Amino acid sequence: MIKKIIVLLVLLFLMSNSAFAAPDMNFITASINTVWVLVAAFLVFFMQAGFALVEAGFTRAKNAGNIIMKNLMDFSVGSLIFWAVGFALMFGEGNSFIGTKGFFLLDDFSNLGLGIPTYAFLIFQTVFAATAATIVSGAMAERTKFTGYLIYSIVISALIYPVVGHWIWGGGWLSSMGMIDFAGSTVVHSVGAWAGLAGAIVLGPRIGKYNKDGTVNNIPGHNLVIAALGVFILWFGWFGFNPGSTLSGTDPSIGLIAVTTNLAAAAGATGAMIVSWLISGCADVGMTLNGALGGLVAITAGTASVDPLGAVIIGLLAGGIVVYGVKFFDKLHIDDPVGAITVHGLCGAFGTLAVGLFAVEGGVLYGGGTTLLGIQFIGVLSVFVWTFVTAYVLFKVIDVVIGLRVSTEEETQGLDKNEHRVNVYPDFLLVAEAQRYFSKKSLSQ
Repeated sequence: MIKKIIVLLVLLFLMSNSAFAAPDMNFITASINTVWVLVAAFLVFFMQAGFALVEAGFTRAKNAGNIIMKNLMDFSVGSLIFWAVGFALMFGEGNSFIGTKGFFLLDDFSNLGLGIPTYAFLIFQTVFAATAATIVSGAMAERTKFTGYLIYSIVISALIYPVVGHWIWGGGWLSSMGMIDFAGSTVVHSVGAWAGLAGAIVLGPRIGKYNKDGTVNNIPGHNLVIAALGVFILWFGWFGFNPGSTLSGTDPSIGLIAVTTNLAAAAGATGAMIVSWLISGCADVGMTLNGALGGLVAITAGTASVDPLGAVIIGLLAGGIVVYGVKFFDKLHIDDPVGAITVHGLCGAFGTLAVGLFAVEGGVLYGGGTTLLGIQFIGVLSVFVWTFVTAYVLFKVIDVVIGLRVSTEEETQGLDKNEHRVNVYPDFLLVAEAQRYFSKKSLSQ
């Protein structure tokens, strides 16, 4: 009995002593959320490496250095311009179309009601903005001037992407309507893809891609192993992309979001493999890799709104869309070396619309009626019009002023040699020279 009294008195003393006061739970929660958002941001940043490897692997060796340079610099210049201008246009106080305050982060952004520091939110959003710009690179690979690429990367990060982001994530008119795009199937991926579509049209196809009779020549990438590694890195980074968009490490829904993200990716790869197998008689490696990415893009809008079964169905359908979408753009003679327009554009649009079908709350298939589906459709259409039109004008202006495409000779020799004066694979050159030497020697004998 005496021992119990002593223990009780000690506990009362500790509780009353300010040195042992109960911790501030708000502070602890904010700290956990901040760390979670930063870790997620670092994962999404690592996706830049994934995009670089996918694009390099799906294209020819003579352009690998150019691709690495583009992926490095769109993040570098994009980080600067998004900090200075883009973040304010996207999240600053303003009107339903665009933000008008907070340039260079000279505002407290209290209008956002964040539970984390503004700086943490800035870096998280910066890596998202860089993703949109990087997608464009793949669609326009192997024939774009590096100076032109830098210019349009700046404009996309400073204006085109932030405007869409404000509409949907920054309290703009689509947000007010109730559009759901949790982590950016439309905001990030479709914006990058529709800009890439405009660029690919202005550029025209690569030399030798299409014949006069309309048939398509396959231009294989130089390293599917590198491309596959890029896909795995992107899949890994997507666990920051989607669960991180909760902005909360104390939100139990991050478990569901991780599961729906993974299931959709797995289903996307499986769906693309099956469809390509049925069409061509073999399991196509490139299509299967892109199928995984298509499933990831498609689930990104509704990852927090659908159940696991819905995620699997969305992923399977996205995998099929990848196969048929690539063939569709080839028929239109729109040359997309890595399939970015299909993976990020068509699958992004489909995934956004799929929220209106598969959302547990509000989806058509769950008894919610067609209201949400209609809102999603308006969002997809309006973002396409804004992005495609502005990007098309931008590329046309660049083409007229400084030229968007390299010369025929430069494209044939490769962008590494002419744009950067580098040879990423010097051993390839030595082997080629040796082959020419022995060929000439054999002929002389």
